[in-house]
Amino acid sequence: MSNDTTTTTSSTCAPDDDLCTVATYRLDVIVVPTVLLLITAVTLTVMFVLAYCHRERASALPRYSSSLHRRTRHLQGIDAPPGIDPLEHEEVPMAVHKRAGGAAVGRATTGGRLGTFGQVVELSQTLPVSSDESVRLYQARMDNKDVVLRVLKDSASGEERRRFLSFASFVSGLGPHPFLPAVLTVMTGPADAPSPAPPTLMVVEELRHRDLLGFLWRCRRPEASACNMTEKRLFAMATQVALALEYLHSRRCVHGNVCARSVLVGGDLTAKLWGLGAAYRRQTSSGAADATELKKWQAPEVLARRDFSPSADVWSFGLLLYEMITLGEPPFAQVRTEDLLQHLQRENDLQRPPACSSALFAVISSCCQRSPRRRITMAALLEKLRVGEMTANGRTLIQSAVPLDVEKYLRQAGYAEAYNFALL
Repeated sequence: MSNDTTTTTSSTCAPDDDLCTVATYRLDVIVVPTVLLLITAVTLTVMFVLAYCHRERASALPRYSSSLHRRTRHLQGIDAPPGIDPLEHEEVPMAVHKRAGGAAVGRATTGGRLGTFGQVVELSQTLPVSSDESVRLYQARMDNKDVVLRVLKDSASGEERRRFLSFASFVSGLGPHPFLPAVLTVMTGPADAPSPAPPTLMVVEELRHRDLLGFLWRCRRPEASACNMTEKRLFAMATQVALALEYLHSRRCVHGNVCARSVLVGGDLTAKLWGLGAAYRRQTSSGAADATELKKWQAPEVLARRDFSPSADVWSFGLLLYEMITLGEPPFAQVRTEDLLQHLQRENDLQRPPACSSALFAVISSCCQRSPRRRITMAALLEKLRVGEMTANGRTLIQSAVPLDVEKYLRQAGYAEAYNFALL
């Protein structure tokens, strides 16, 4: 080793140049380790960068997959309508007011947090008829609440879509009330959405027992003691409906369709008034007749002249009380619809049901006066209902010995004149 080094040094330095020999030794000792350290540092840096990039790529993939999953998660459950994804909809604000020329629905920016639908099942109907073939109903969950989805069918025409959104604007414009079902939101897919476009739908709070007519029919069953349908309960529920009706009248809205099938019942047996389609159609069609309206519940002046007024709602409310005390029997069951006006003009009054107390029948009679001027006012009606609730029997369940025959009910209630229906 010593000899090799000496030879190399001698070849580059003069024999008598001691300074050159020392400098060469220092160059060998300093430069070589430095180069090795530099190469090691560069190698480690490259390895670190490669490892870091690989780790970033791996961690980014789950985030992307999670985001993609959130965007493509659709309704869960049975019979969910295809394409419903709340994150792909546009929310229609509920504080929408009617402008000149008709009701309008606003549009908000997409991507707002609207909640996630789950446990979706299609709702069956109490009766095998429907007045709106363009809409389907689903039960679902949204933001940990039970809701009902009114979904516009994909096959709906442009005019049906316009009416759907106009009705949603009309209902939401009535404002919140404790005895009107809450409209939570309306969703409509963008007009330029790719096929299949997200469906247009209205989200309404769900009331567990659904329509009052079906609830009353279920109360006829021998095991239906859980219904707790006493006369005291009847007065309490009727008061709630009357409060909703009074509120609508204060908003210059005549309901025009007060009956058991237009009332929804919650799990705590709270009653809320719905069935606002007839009121909407009258406001948007200049009072034109509606072929689907059931005449058995209409006041004499409506049957004769289509004269809708708050007093006509009071008449119908009296027939709602009749339905409740009979557990879902139609009024004037033995009179054909086309003969009803003549029947009333001959001063044939509604007969008192067997289970009806004198106090309750007095309220029914005060509502069902043939002359609108003689009918009880809403304020006086509410007072009578409150007094009736305080004095009514709260222990004896209302019962009916008449077996339920749906086909017979449809005939007696006048569905044959209003709908084309077939029992399935």
